[in-house]
Amino acid sequence: MTDTDTSRGPQSDTTLSDAYDVVTKVIENVEQVIVGHHTEIEHILTAMLGRGHVLLEDVPGVGKTMLARAVAASFDGSFKRIQFTPDLLPADVTGVNVYNQQSERFDFQPGPIFANVVLGDEVNRAPPKTQSALLEAMEEEQVTVDGDTRDVPTPFTVIATQNTVEQNRTYDLPIAELDRFIKKLHLGYPDAADESDMLERVVGNHPIETLSPVASLDEFRRAQATASNATIEAPLRDYTTRLARYTREHGQLGVSPRGSISLLRAAQGRAILDNRDYVIPDDVRTEATVVMPHRIRTDRSDQTGSDLVQQALDTVPIEE
Repeated sequence: MTDTDTSRGPQSDTTLSDAYDVVTKVIENVEQVIVGHHTEIEHILTAMLGRGHVLLEDVPGVGKTMLARAVAASFDGSFKRIQFTPDLLPADVTGVNVYNQQSERFDFQPGPIFANVVLGDEVNRAPPKTQSALLEAMEEEQVTVDGDTRDVPTPFTVIATQNTVEQNRTYDLPIAELDRFIKKLHLGYPDAADESDMLERVVGNHPIETLSPVASLDEFRRAQATASNATIEAPLRDYTTRLARYTREHGQLGVSPRGSISLLRAAQGRAILDNRDYVIPDDVRTEATVVMPHRIRTDRSDQTGSDLVQQALDTVPIEE
């Protein structure tokens, strides 16, 4: 069985109800800090269940970093934050070999990429060479430094934020890097009621400071295994293929095979969120709106990737 086989996954000794309880507790825990973004929190959890990484893109100050911190704080694993800046070097991300005079050998000093949840804050502020330090870890869950390859911890999730305002001070993320994010999410401004609720919570002590883990790493690993075993019938795999092919035929750059795999893995996570061990068409359609658009480049200036995905969802039949 290859890594691209999404119809079955590693064996799990966790029941469906156990996995459902884990993700429900995490969502409720995060919502003690984050107000008005239930949908986005669900999307992050389904991405993590699908063993993927998330890109949060929006204007400054809408809670991107706080959301990532709250998710990380809900697990008892390790959390590291990388503040991407123009002078950040690849070794600052992956780690470096340092000569030890006492032992007369080089010792590896791991970088912040070696954590269960890694927050890449304003990832597009760093030049492409530094951004590329993430690629191997995100795709293969390993890091190579000076010819030596080391595994990152499992589970492993990168949650990156992207600044969309100061375009003259940022670098565009290359397509190869964007394609490694299972989802790209936008938070947006809260409505009046949610913003008032948020202000009430944070005027005194910020709730993130007292947030405690509600799930162990072992529990979440088993939940991931349960998700990967969620059944995907052949018609849904065919439907996913047709959606991807539609974007390739009607756009300058369509969804890659990696994107199709990501869509089905996210759909498996969505099934767990609804306490099911099988994927339904609505899982695929819900996840397609955040898994596909950032992988697409259109031929028309008046059409976005989201527009093309919605067109595909409106046009492509679920069954032929």
